[in-house]
Amino acid sequence: MDSTPRRKSGLNLPSGMNETSLRLETFSSSSSFRAVTCVSSPRAISSLSSPSKTSSCSDRFIPCRSSSRLQTFGLIEKGSPVKEGGNEAYARLLKSELFGSDFGSFSSPAGGQGGLGSPSKNMLRFKTDHSGPNSPYSPSILGHDSGISSESSTTPKPPRKVPKTPHKVLDAPSLQDDFYLNLVDWSSQNVLAVGLGTCVYLWTASNSKVTRLCDLGPNDSVCSLQWTREGSYISIGTHLGQVQVWDGTQCKRVRTMGGHQTRTSVLAWNSRTLASGSRDRNILQHDLRVSSDHVSKLIGHKSEVCGLKWSHDDRELASGGNDNQLLVWNQHSQLPVLTLTEHTAAVKAIAWSPHQSGLLASGGGTADRCIRFWNTTNGHQLNHVDTGSQVCNLAWSKNVNELVSTHGYSQNQIMVWKYPSLSKVATLVGHSMRVLYLAMSPDGQTIVTGAGDETLRFWNVFPSMKTQTPVKDTGLWSLGRTQIR
Repeated sequence: MDSTPRRKSGLNLPSGMNETSLRLETFSSSSSFRAVTCVSSPRAISSLSSPSKTSSCSDRFIPCRSSSRLQTFGLIEKGSPVKEGGNEAYARLLKSELFGSDFGSFSSPAGGQGGLGSPSKNMLRFKTDHSGPNSPYSPSILGHDSGISSESSTTPKPPRKVPKTPHKVLDAPSLQDDFYLNLVDWSSQNVLAVGLGTCVYLWTASNSKVTRLCDLGPNDSVCSLQWTREGSYISIGTHLGQVQVWDGTQCKRVRTMGGHQTRTSVLAWNSRTLASGSRDRNILQHDLRVSSDHVSKLIGHKSEVCGLKWSHDDRELASGGNDNQLLVWNQHSQLPVLTLTEHTAAVKAIAWSPHQSGLLASGGGTADRCIRFWNTTNGHQLNHVDTGSQVCNLAWSKNVNELVSTHGYSQNQIMVWKYPSLSKVATLVGHSMRVLYLAMSPDGQTIVTGAGDETLRFWNVFPSMKTQTPVKDTGLWSLGRTQIR
């Protein structure tokens, strides 16, 4: 036996073939190599000396790597320019899904590089080739090298379109041009009440039917209106200081209550009681379940009370007056719990947010022109915006977090605001005099505005609660101008 160890060949050759039977020939006209496998016959070997001769030997073509694009498919190992671990969790999850949950338990015998148990890090990774322009039709959410992009490209939401013209106009003769009165209200049963001189008219939105509810006579006039939350009964404040309650369906008076010395400018229902504000500077609380005219009196304003609104949970009552004060009351005290004096003009416009408890909006008159937002829990002013005109009314949308304001001097406009950014959604014009009256439809999509120009105009300003789609320029009623009486 030969004891000299045989040197191991660097080539893995088939049995019956040795290294001498393999020859590599280089051709100057090409950058490729030809590996020729020959048989042991000397004749066959000599026949391969010229490439032009026909040969029965098998061969394979190995392309030149310099002209390939292997780097596009990540087959060439190189360091990733992103930080290590940037997409490590994603890579582990992908490998686990492809190779099984036990894939991570295998380790490569060569320190984790390659091997059957642990594929290369570049496996299944495709890199974008940046040699040519990117196609606008195939944007990638993946990074150029690896990992998922940290920034998601979101298309900005287009602003909601609000029709600029009213879809319905009603003539309202004798609608008073008085900043301190409140003569329009829309019930939950879709009936609009309007005070015109000495009379109250009801307009049914579903069929445009007009009904005269009452006539106070030549010695009195209507100063305020307010439906109950159920929409069956309506309260009327008169110039003589009375508060009357009527059944809106039967057109029948239910109750008459006194207590004010002069005109009743504003009314506000909660679920059980009725609050009334007057030029005598007092606020009275009325309860129809008791026989007395009023159950309590709230004293705090120094001039006429022209704004009153209950919070949606009935816990707080906000009042505004011609003394430039905004007062907040609760049911446990006859003194105001908050006295807010930042306004510099009369405060008639008041609205509680239906989306956030304790959020109150108020608007000032000509000398103030500002809408201010308050946290009634601590009395802090959250924000304010100068509208440029007298603020006559405020109403908060129940469908979206927006509010609408109506204005007087000097622009007589209607404005829709987004909260809390206070960006303008729309500015609507159409009234020739200050827009003193505002009410909202039961579905929260339509508002009606009234002015001293003796018109009522219906506007689609808010989307529905379900669809959140832009409001259309078509209403429930045909476009046109009719008379309410």
